[in-house]
Amino acid sequence: MQIDMMTIVIAVITAAAGFLIGSLLKKKSSDAIVASAEELAAKMLEESKRQAETITKEATLQAKDVVYQAKAEFERETKEKRRDLQNLEKRLQQKEENLDKKVNLLDQRDAEFIKREQTLIAKEQGIGQKEEKLNQLINEERTRLENISGMTAVEAKKLLMETMESEAKLDAAKRIKAIEEEAKETADKKSKEIMALAIQRYAGEYVAERTVSVVALPSDEMKGRIIGREGRNIRALEAATGIDLIIDDTPEAVILSGFNPVRREVAKLSLEKLIADGRIHPGRIEEVVAKAEEEIEQAMKEAGEQAAFDLGVHGIHPEILKLIGRLKYRTSYSQNVYQHSLEVAFLCGIMASELGINVKQAKRAGLLHDLGKAVDHEVEGSHAVIGAELAKKYGESPKIVHAIMAHHEDEKPATVLAVLVQAADALSGARPGARREMMETYVKRLDDLERIASSFSGVTTSFAIQAGREIRVMVASEEVSDERSLILAKDIAKKIETEMTYPGQIKVNVIRETRATEYAR
Repeated sequence: MQIDMMTIVIAVITAAAGFLIGSLLKKKSSDAIVASAEELAAKMLEESKRQAETITKEATLQAKDVVYQAKAEFERETKEKRRDLQNLEKRLQQKEENLDKKVNLLDQRDAEFIKREQTLIAKEQGIGQKEEKLNQLINEERTRLENISGMTAVEAKKLLMETMESEAKLDAAKRIKAIEEEAKETADKKSKEIMALAIQRYAGEYVAERTVSVVALPSDEMKGRIIGREGRNIRALEAATGIDLIIDDTPEAVILSGFNPVRREVAKLSLEKLIADGRIHPGRIEEVVAKAEEEIEQAMKEAGEQAAFDLGVHGIHPEILKLIGRLKYRTSYSQNVYQHSLEVAFLCGIMASELGINVKQAKRAGLLHDLGKAVDHEVEGSHAVIGAELAKKYGESPKIVHAIMAHHEDEKPATVLAVLVQAADALSGARPGARREMMETYVKRLDDLERIASSFSGVTTSFAIQAGREIRVMVASEEVSDERSLILAKDIAKKIETEMTYPGQIKVNVIRETRATEYAR
């Protein structure tokens, strides 16, 4: 391409020279000028040829140089690729050799495993035979020992276990006695702590929930009207209130059964209104139930506000006041929880004034201490924990929340206020006439106490005293030692906790008496 360009340049120069010569020939006509022009043109043509040859040679050399460099680059790349291919071939060859070695090694291991498996099978067969022989020998020895001792293996095992158990209990009783004797040496130092703990522990929790209410009827004919055609009235009433109506052979009475005391009160009020009105049909039932719910809600709100007013505590959240009002329909061991909360609040206020601490704060804590009982059948957990969470939710102070949480030992009392609430709760529940139970339940509880105590070996007689708060157990001195009596008291207490339900706590006294009699003649 460079040669072609040179040729074009020469042609252009030649044409220009010709054009110049032509121009000179036109202007000058003398021969001298023509000869001079021709000579000049020849020189220029010769110079152009020399330049063209020089350019051609340079272009040829450049082309050869480019070809040489391209060839050298190609050979270099070819060598590198050949070297990479050789390295790859070597690696593949090494991997192939490694795989062959691994295959050989696996074949050897398979052969070893097969050999070991055969050996183990043979050993297993031999062990099975030996085991059969050993079992046969053991059975023969057991039979021979049973014949010699006169007891079966089960009886001998039971005797051994009973002996070991008795020895372990005896050792434990001795250890307990030693610990208690050591504790008596420091009794004076810890007596106040033990008394305070005993007073606090006395405030035991027990809730006897009443789940039925009875509505009196003017006559038995009213039962049919309450049931309605094909039972539509009773179904509508149960659906609207969530309470079961039990209509049986009880004369002139309908039983309302349900765990929620507020719903049960709504159902009772609604049924009384329907009986008084005389119009009983599904549409009327829904209207009366809605109206009864409004009345009960208003009554609960007013009861909570009245309690706060009577105690002189203010700033209680409206939702808490409503929950306090709900306590009117809750009982704890036949004691109305609303009245119980008021009593606890007053007792806390009296004790707080004697101790010189904040009276209003004490009354507030006493009023709210059983707040969780208003919802404890709807929410899982202890009523003390639920009440503390509600109080915290509605902005009560940390001291009030702690007093509510600690009044049944769900949390260890850390303030004087918490101990006051616990003590006031115990006083309100334990005062004469506050809580009562049916005669049949009371007698059965005493019988169960004496039955449980008498079920242990070595017990001669037992007496339930202090209205079932204490059980005295008389034991035979020749069968029960001093150490064994400690274990017996703990066993009786544990069995009472497992099998019985009771308020507060029951004291178990095991009495062992040794008498020596002699006659003087």
